[in-house]
Amino acid sequence: MPRKKIRKIDADDQVIEMLFDFSREENDSNDVLHSHADQKDYTILNRDAIEQRQDDDINNVANSLSISRAAAIILLCHYNWSVSKSCEKWFDDEEKIRKSLGLLEEPVPLPSGNELRCRICFENYPRDEMSAPACGHSFCSMCWIACIKTIISNDWGCLKLRCPLQSCGVAVGEDMINALATPEDKEKYRRYLRRSFIEDSRKRKWCPAPECNNAVEFIAGSGSNDVLCDCSCSFCWKCMEEAHWPVGCDIVSRILVEEKPCPTCRRPIKWNQGSIAVRCSAPCKYQFCWSCLRSWAFHGEGLFVFRACNQYRPAKEISEYGVTNECRGMAKDSVERYSHYYYRWATNETSRKRALANLQQMGTVHREKFIIDAWLQIVECRKVLKWTYVYGYYLADDNLQQIFEDVQGRAEYNLEELHQYAELELKKYLEGHGPSMGLNMLRDKLIRRTCVTGKLFKDLIYAIEHDLEGFISCMASHPAVHPASKRAWKER
Repeated sequence: MPRKKIRKIDADDQVIEMLFDFSREENDSNDVLHSHADQKDYTILNRDAIEQRQDDDINNVANSLSISRAAAIILLCHYNWSVSKSCEKWFDDEEKIRKSLGLLEEPVPLPSGNELRCRICFENYPRDEMSAPACGHSFCSMCWIACIKTIISNDWGCLKLRCPLQSCGVAVGEDMINALATPEDKEKYRRYLRRSFIEDSRKRKWCPAPECNNAVEFIAGSGSNDVLCDCSCSFCWKCMEEAHWPVGCDIVSRILVEEKPCPTCRRPIKWNQGSIAVRCSAPCKYQFCWSCLRSWAFHGEGLFVFRACNQYRPAKEISEYGVTNECRGMAKDSVERYSHYYYRWATNETSRKRALANLQQMGTVHREKFIIDAWLQIVECRKVLKWTYVYGYYLADDNLQQIFEDVQGRAEYNLEELHQYAELELKKYLEGHGPSMGLNMLRDKLIRRTCVTGKLFKDLIYAIEHDLEGFISCMASHPAVHPASKRAWKER
């Protein structure tokens, strides 16, 4: 099946999980900001696990409703592999379900006689060379093989196969596929059945990594959608993009499409059409050129009065056409603002990868819990801080932006202090000098910095997850916030 490309984490990311386990064994109540992907509200399923889980559901329904395995598969496919819904609908109105799905309560036997006529090729065959579904309409083996091959070649149709007789709607199930199809077609049928179990279910999805064949069964619980597959691919269950907790999917989706501000009202506008003539939505309704951000009227109204914008023109030349420099200035501001946030987003991702490498190095040199906790804190906080810059980029309210930047700034400053201190001590360890102070003093300093950083990032996460209420809570709990931000808060 086709898979979308997604960033695949370095294989060393698996070190995090191992060291988290080590940290928890030492003390379950530590202050390390654990990854939400580490809170297992999901199960990773390889091929064997998928087939076992599917067989369990099929047998569960078959035994509960006293129906055949083939009928249970047809029922589960119809209700998107929901065991509870399949059983509920069946008990509500069994007769209606049987009729709609073509499941007869009692099969019709084959007609009597030594020879029977195939209803497709109209040739006579010995009785033992004829087969029929529950309706009793008999067809020869060659016609059955051709019919099944045709349906299976049309992808998912084989899961809803019916009697070949046009006027009949009785279902043809797995039992007849296994008895009549070629080995190649049987394998295709099982593959489609396995795909249906994952792709039609609301609680299962494939891992988006290109080379991975694992699936994920997700159970809502912690509020986080982060998933870490066994192949080391970290992704969001909801939007299937790179894991981005605590920032919401709606914000992340905006960085994946081309977007520019309206030159008049500055509302973000997505370009999702072929023409570069774009009109802002009501009440603005300003029409402008997507390429140069000038008013569309600048380009003229016809072939012989059209002014192209494919050539670069300095700002002083633009004024010759009655267009002010404000539009170009806004475009430049937009690019610079994007560069500001993108640079910090990328920088924190680079820092996170370096911290991950240092974490692995320190894990081989020293296994003191407080040292491992400090590096785990750095790795996870770098990941969170990276995505907070995406959140900040799309925060339109200036007053709220100022409050957010104070909360973010305090968390970032303490993370930098912790990171610098940990790197300094790491270097001494790797050089064989040991800590620059007594072990007890080193422990106290690292534990204190780790704890403070973790609490500040939890405040930042709470603020983002609860929007304005979260920022107000942070303002109330931290009176040391900049006075300008307090004034901005009071003005709201």
